[in-house]
Amino acid sequence: MEEVEGVVNGTWDYSQLKGATGPLVYPAGFVYFYTALYYITHYGENIRLAQYIFCGFYLITLALVFRIYSRSKKIPPYMLIFICCTSYRVHSIYVLRLFNDPVAMMFLYTSINLFMEDYWTIGSIFYSFAVSIKMNILLFAPALLLAYIASQGIKGTIKQLCLCGILQIILGAPFILKNPIAYIMGSFDLGRVFKMEWTVNWRFLPEEVFVHPGFHISLLLVHVVLLAVFANPWFRYMKSFAKLQREGIKLGGLVSQLFLLPLFSANLIGVALSRSLHYQFYVWYFHSLPYLLWCTPYSVWLRVCILGFIEMSWNTFPSTYLSSAILHACHILIICGLFARRHPTKEFDLKKTK
Repeated sequence: MEEVEGVVNGTWDYSQLKGATGPLVYPAGFVYFYTALYYITHYGENIRLAQYIFCGFYLITLALVFRIYSRSKKIPPYMLIFICCTSYRVHSIYVLRLFNDPVAMMFLYTSINLFMEDYWTIGSIFYSFAVSIKMNILLFAPALLLAYIASQGIKGTIKQLCLCGILQIILGAPFILKNPIAYIMGSFDLGRVFKMEWTVNWRFLPEEVFVHPGFHISLLLVHVVLLAVFANPWFRYMKSFAKLQREGIKLGGLVSQLFLLPLFSANLIGVALSRSLHYQFYVWYFHSLPYLLWCTPYSVWLRVCILGFIEMSWNTFPSTYLSSAILHACHILIICGLFARRHPTKEFDLKKTK
């Protein structure tokens, strides 16, 4: 509220927008969305009303996620209980802390539902708006780019990318016209240094290693390598998805899985190799974890144990050497499981599905 209050008072220079927690580091969509909340909650004073609103966001997100899972038919129904009833941390992020991460994810899951229904242009608008609220949504971008190429072709991909870019320019126009460098560096700052006191995933590292630029570059390189390793099977999935979508086949089971697996996997890789995970970042991938685990060759008991250890790690405050190490071990297990099962189309008869 302190950050958007500056905009309400007529300050459009991003370098001048800040609050007690620090400078404004989110794109323009965040400003507009929280400015609306600023007025709805009587200048940010009616916190209880804001909590009711975020409760609504939580229920909308669950409905969107449940719809995705209903279409994919990948996870057993009892896992929906895990998604909506088991995480104290997620409930805290939504209804107590009122972070922008849940808002961004709500728009992201809306876009995924639209993509699955072949509404690519509207889906791109919602995706771009999600990016404008928080930049973590770009972790889905590598897989989404492959989906664009497979389903829309090169010209269609350029159209969708231009649409996403134009929306960012329109949203950021008042700030860009005032101070373009401050806006770009403030809202899309890839070099920001995080404080180790809040890290969930790298607690076991010495602080001098945690803040060293070489460590960040190493993580980026590993990130790129993993994306390259998975790129070929992901593109095959997307081509199969696009073909079946063009032929008008009802999007259920395998067809939806061909689209969802690359998206959720790309996001997981980005989360696992993040320079630092803060507690509110849990919602970046919490609702996709059951899906990813049910795409691995592991037993049901191991999948549930991995979910339990991840939940324990995110609920440990402050994080410890053990909790952060366990979190990394769980991420590695999931990624290895996805790598071991890189050919899901072999598990189904596409002609029979068709």
